[in-house]
Amino acid sequence: MSACERASLCFLLLLGLIQTPLCVTAGKILVWPGEFSHWLNMKTILDELIARGHSVTIVTHSATPFLLKDQSQGYTMEIIQVPYSKEDIMHNMDRILKYCVYDLPNMNKFQAFLKLTEAIGMMLEQNKVLCRELFAREDLLEKWRKEKFDVLLTDSVNVCGELLAQKLNLPFVISMRPFFANFMARHCGQLPAPPSYVPAFGLGYTDHMDFLQRVMNILFIVFHDIVSNLVIMAKWDPFFTDVMGKPTTLCDTMGKADIWLVRTYWDFEYPRPLLPNFKFVGGLHCKPPKPLPKEMEDFVQSSGDDGIVVFSLGSMIKNITKERANTIASALGQIPQKVLWRYTGEKPENLGPNTRLYDWIPQNDLLGHPKTKAFITHGGTNGIYEAIYHGVPMVGLPLFGDQPDNLNHMKTKGAAVMLDFNKMDSKDLKQALNDVINNPSYKESIMRLSRIHHDQPMKPLDQAIYWIEFVMRHKGAKHLRVQAHNLTWYQYHCLDVAAFLLSVIALVVFIFVKTCRWLFRKCCRKTPAKSKKE
Repeated sequence: MSACERASLCFLLLLGLIQTPLCVTAGKILVWPGEFSHWLNMKTILDELIARGHSVTIVTHSATPFLLKDQSQGYTMEIIQVPYSKEDIMHNMDRILKYCVYDLPNMNKFQAFLKLTEAIGMMLEQNKVLCRELFAREDLLEKWRKEKFDVLLTDSVNVCGELLAQKLNLPFVISMRPFFANFMARHCGQLPAPPSYVPAFGLGYTDHMDFLQRVMNILFIVFHDIVSNLVIMAKWDPFFTDVMGKPTTLCDTMGKADIWLVRTYWDFEYPRPLLPNFKFVGGLHCKPPKPLPKEMEDFVQSSGDDGIVVFSLGSMIKNITKERANTIASALGQIPQKVLWRYTGEKPENLGPNTRLYDWIPQNDLLGHPKTKAFITHGGTNGIYEAIYHGVPMVGLPLFGDQPDNLNHMKTKGAAVMLDFNKMDSKDLKQALNDVINNPSYKESIMRLSRIHHDQPMKPLDQAIYWIEFVMRHKGAKHLRVQAHNLTWYQYHCLDVAAFLLSVIALVVFIFVKTCRWLFRKCCRKTPAKSKKE
């Protein structure tokens, strides 16, 4: 090989190295996950991390409804024994769903507040018991210290992941749901949320608010912050202080997060300020559709040019009342489309021949099928992002939690019709389906959102993996944390500066007035003396 050929080969090798993306050697990741739909998002990330050669250890508990099913998926499981069962968790979750879906609309606000507080309080207490059992296992904590993990990945819905990271002195990444104006993001993450155009979660407002809406927005935020502060101060701050052995708060601990992975994108969110360590990963679980099971594909193909409607209220709703089921079945039986309904309750009496019930459906694959015309959804983030990914307009039947807010975003953007689950009749649901299927504006709007979603420099899953590996490579990402974390509330809002400037202005005004009065008195005394002399 000539010298010229060797030089050319070296140049090509160097160019290849330069163009090779940054990678991280196989690392060790400790995971404190959430449950239900939160686990589905986390599992997608973990599967990809394992595929890239990383070692993943999941910390869960003996009563988990979902995670123990995945013990053979390449994860190492550390199971904390807790004094409650899976049945206790599911029973309490069913109570919350019952209160939210059926009881709250028929109660006065005070009764509803007490009932919901009781159920949520039980859920928080179970979370706290788990935390106590975790930090009582000093042998396990010492074992993890010796294993020298590179990063901890946690979900904000399940408290104590951030405390575990601080206890083990690990950098950590938080995965959070799309509550951009919520307490944790604003106060703990220091995410700016100007109330003039960032609507509070739960009000159903957009970023275009009139005067009265802005008044209500501010009052609602203040009320929510007071309640959240009281709950955190009473339930969590003393526990965090006890574990760390020094004054420690939940919010300060959570604020130490290196990266916040937010499960939305600008296809969903209203424009608003963002911080360097908040990263969008909305729709990371979405994939191109796979072929349907033969029986299901045959049913879909039998729909002809009318196409199909996909209907699911999510994995948590196992049953609905007989009256609601019959109302829905009556509406579905009156449309020309074939309907695939995920439903495990008693078969409705008036179920139409065009509707089939399934215990489970491949939702992503169905939404990606070319014959799908509409999606009836409860408004969970996972389902909404699958609809955006595949460009399917929605009819929303929100039930609780973030679902009304999620669907209100889609309604505002022209991609969905939203109905009241408890008040709608068959005519309302039929009309909503006819609108989203036959009015081209809904399809055009959802396709516009789909194009925005797909037009990103990096896929959402790759984005999530990149930032987790970034934290591993650099032993954290503190250079992306804003200085606001180290300021007091009055320094953050520049109230001390305002007080100083007002004091200076007041002093200048005081000196000016005193000087004018002095000159005035001096002039007044001299004038009569001069006149007498003359």
